[in-house]
Amino acid sequence: MEPLGATTIFLAVCISCLLFLSAWKKMSGSGKLPPGPLAFPIIGNALQLYMKNLPQSVRELSAKYGPMFTIYLGSERVVVLCGHEVVKEVLIDQGDEFSDRGRMPVFERLPNKKGISMNIGVPWKELRRFTLTTLRNFGMGKKSTEERILEEAHFLVERLKNTHGQPFDPTLFLTHAVSNVICSIVFGDRFDYEDKKFVTLINLIMESRKIQRSPWTELYNFFPTLMHYIPGPHQRIFKHFEEFRKFVLERIEMHRESLQPSCPRDFIDAFLIKIKQEQQNSQSEFTTESLLRRTLDLFFAGTGTTSDTLKHGLKLLMKYPEIEEKVHEEIDRVISRSRSPCMADRSQMPYTDAVVHETQRFISLAPLGIPRAVTRDTHFRQYIIPKGTTIFPVLQSVLYDSKEFPKPEQFNPGHFLDENGAFKKSNFFMPFSIGKRSCVGADLARMQLFLLLTTILQNFTLKPLIDPKDIDITPMSFTSNAPVSYQLIVIPR
Repeated sequence: MEPLGATTIFLAVCISCLLFLSAWKKMSGSGKLPPGPLAFPIIGNALQLYMKNLPQSVRELSAKYGPMFTIYLGSERVVVLCGHEVVKEVLIDQGDEFSDRGRMPVFERLPNKKGISMNIGVPWKELRRFTLTTLRNFGMGKKSTEERILEEAHFLVERLKNTHGQPFDPTLFLTHAVSNVICSIVFGDRFDYEDKKFVTLINLIMESRKIQRSPWTELYNFFPTLMHYIPGPHQRIFKHFEEFRKFVLERIEMHRESLQPSCPRDFIDAFLIKIKQEQQNSQSEFTTESLLRRTLDLFFAGTGTTSDTLKHGLKLLMKYPEIEEKVHEEIDRVISRSRSPCMADRSQMPYTDAVVHETQRFISLAPLGIPRAVTRDTHFRQYIIPKGTTIFPVLQSVLYDSKEFPKPEQFNPGHFLDENGAFKKSNFFMPFSIGKRSCVGADLARMQLFLLLTTILQNFTLKPLIDPKDIDITPMSFTSNAPVSYQLIVIPR
């Protein structure tokens, strides 16, 4: 064998051994971890998990190991929590210890990765508090936001009327409407649906979400060092983020030029004012780059989840026309067709409210929850979880609790109605998670879901292209239950 070839092989073996030992050391960790399946260095439990349906793997492992168990995604240690009791205990009772965000390597490759959704450590608390306060000041949960949603609902109805009884895919219609509500809050105004820059923005969001939900991105999160060098669709997501960044930066500069500190118009104005107030603080988290990330968080989290939920909802109503008919009856009785719905109507419309809640429960859009991480070595029950360990608070295990929701695999608005037909709240209903890291846009999402769905059903009857009994409503899941594309027809009422 040539000396050069022997040296190359020797170095390759040495590097492989170092990677192996490094992975094994990381996986062995410290502390007394919950039980779990045997993991292998580097690949972890990849061979034992259904990589196309992690929630199914989690259910099976929970049946074997109980409500708490440990798995390894690559070399990343993950403690999985299942069931209302343990999830509540972690997210509420010990919320401080479990308040860091779990690692998401696909976002860590982005420049200046700090964001509400991604941050770990103290700064995220200040950013979250500012974001919540600002959104509320500009109407989240108040009438001004309600008016913005109803304005967009009007444009949505007109677009639906223009389908003239022809089949169409509702994805773009719903995404445009939901995104425009966020645009009005962040940028101060909505976009025309044909606006070229708006079309570009929506395309970036939709394509990026599609890639994020793909196995390629999850493989990147599990094996970032390896996947960084492997070509594939996951590489496009970084180009999309850069395009989105340019779009938002242009809007920020437009706001900066016309800013009136005494009269902020929207979220960007408020953030720019905060940047100016903090300009003498070299450690401030309020920077232009941080504003870019805040905006990205709001758009990607808000646009996708709400439009996906509405898309699921329309499909479920086509599957069960008797449920749609009951919603129509309640709308006609409470609102009629002479005015637009409002949030005040919700308390008088328990069945419609139950349908919205049951849709969110049934689809369990983020079945594994958003990954958390422990802030320090943490004693939890009889275990010691090392600092930095990723935590999966499995929301689907709570939303599908059979004691709280009989026959949880069935879509049934009765899960949220009492024996008198009044709306019934449930502490097990946590599609937005709970605690210190719950969804920052939950109030906005609730308003959009109720007002947009009610407006659609006030004006239209949904007609499927196939027999309702043949409509497949089984949630499809890799790590998120994204809706499958379909077409429908809307008939004016």
